[in-house]
Amino acid sequence: MSATENGDVISGKQNEEKTYKKTTSSAIKGAIQLGIGYTVGNLTSKPDRDVLMQDFYVVESVFLPSEGSNLTPAHHYPDFRFKTYAPVAFRYFRELFGIKPDDYLYSICSEPLIELSNPGASGSLFFVTSGDEFIIKTVQHKEAEFLQKLLPGYYMNLNQNPRTLLPKFYGLYCVQSGGINIRIVVMNNILPRSMKMHFTYDLKGSTYKRRASRKEREKLNPTFKDLDFLQDMHEGLYFDTETYNALMKTLQRDCRVLESFKIMDYSLLLGIHILDHSLKEKEGESTQNVPDAKRPGIQKVLYSTAMESIQGPGKSGDSVITQSTNTMGGIPAKSHKGEKLLLFMGIIDILQSYRLMKKLEHSWKALVYDGDTVSVHRPSFYADRFLKFMDSRVFKKIQALKSSPSKRRCNSIAALKATSQEIISSVSQEWKDEKYDLLTEGQSYSSLDEEALGSRHRPDLVPSTPSLFEATSLATTISSSSLYVNEQYPHDGTTLYSTSKRK
Repeated sequence: MSATENGDVISGKQNEEKTYKKTTSSAIKGAIQLGIGYTVGNLTSKPDRDVLMQDFYVVESVFLPSEGSNLTPAHHYPDFRFKTYAPVAFRYFRELFGIKPDDYLYSICSEPLIELSNPGASGSLFFVTSGDEFIIKTVQHKEAEFLQKLLPGYYMNLNQNPRTLLPKFYGLYCVQSGGINIRIVVMNNILPRSMKMHFTYDLKGSTYKRRASRKEREKLNPTFKDLDFLQDMHEGLYFDTETYNALMKTLQRDCRVLESFKIMDYSLLLGIHILDHSLKEKEGESTQNVPDAKRPGIQKVLYSTAMESIQGPGKSGDSVITQSTNTMGGIPAKSHKGEKLLLFMGIIDILQSYRLMKKLEHSWKALVYDGDTVSVHRPSFYADRFLKFMDSRVFKKIQALKSSPSKRRCNSIAALKATSQEIISSVSQEWKDEKYDLLTEGQSYSSLDEEALGSRHRPDLVPSTPSLFEATSLATTISSSSLYVNEQYPHDGTTLYSTSKRK
């Protein structure tokens, strides 16, 4: 693998190669692949065993000279030392998400890593593996140190709640060369490149300077922020009840975990794929994203998908998609316009502890702006504000689904029908005929649900077409001469009829 292959030719975005701590990105990518190739290969010779407390604090180191050694291959990069943090613990994390050592090595080491543009302000470098499985990010010393301290609690949380939108950490490493330390972390990839993201948002629940810059907007695939979302998707994104409840439960649990570790300033990275748009673009993109023929039987979707993160494996969630659609594990949803969507999401940037510098940063920002809207805030307030924003402004339930026949509603419908029959049996045959005519004009529940789900304008509103409740209510209205019947049902019948009418 050459520097040319790993540098400008692959990225193809700029003539000058990026540098990080005075080290070229091609040298960093080469060192990452050589180091991980050695350390993971060496780890396979060690037997599997339970994770012990001391495993979280182990650091293994190997020196890779450019001329090679008895243990390491020769390479054309400067001499460097490669450190692996908690190798046994991270091996357990990878196994927990079904990542085999061979697949991990193949994904990272077989093809050149692809450099991504940085959507954040941290100055970190981002790389993605050619198969889309993993993101590799450079992190600061404090962040790497914080992750090390976080590992025992992270281990406990994953065992208790494998359904999580928190980052999945697969490895923590350090490249030392020329007196410079470059720390990197390997994580799950939230946004697959094979699925076009028509909109990408970085959401914190804050409004202070939370609008994408002009420079960001000029990018081919910009990452927008909270104020942009409120402008573009002012009515939010709609889910069926089951998916909405699972999503919000996962977010609430994850935020409480982050709060317990005094973590803050995290974001929800949200990618929106519009299925209606993708159908029009399908022909033009059919020649792209060809599967790797050299890797038969490999994963069909990412190792940890958005849908698996909130509902666990086996949930396809195809309530708004066709079975022929390749969802890549996206969460089905609808826009306020009724467009069918696939959402890809995950919580990112969790390696921020609320320490002195963050407290000072919030203090001076609060002096010039409303303190409650500043993104850097104490962890408990940050978590509550984050959840409130997601629940009230971003994610919403399709209200029409509340009218779908659940067990409770089925019971009430049956009771209504029984009551209606008793009332009607006490009146004349002529009134029975009138009831029959009205009921035949009423709309069934199944067609009502289909219309509500198929609405392309306001999926949060039930259509105004007369429902079965209205038809029954009209049919069972009786004259004053038969009011004695209501005395036999003083509450049930009256309540059912009155609540069924529209305002």
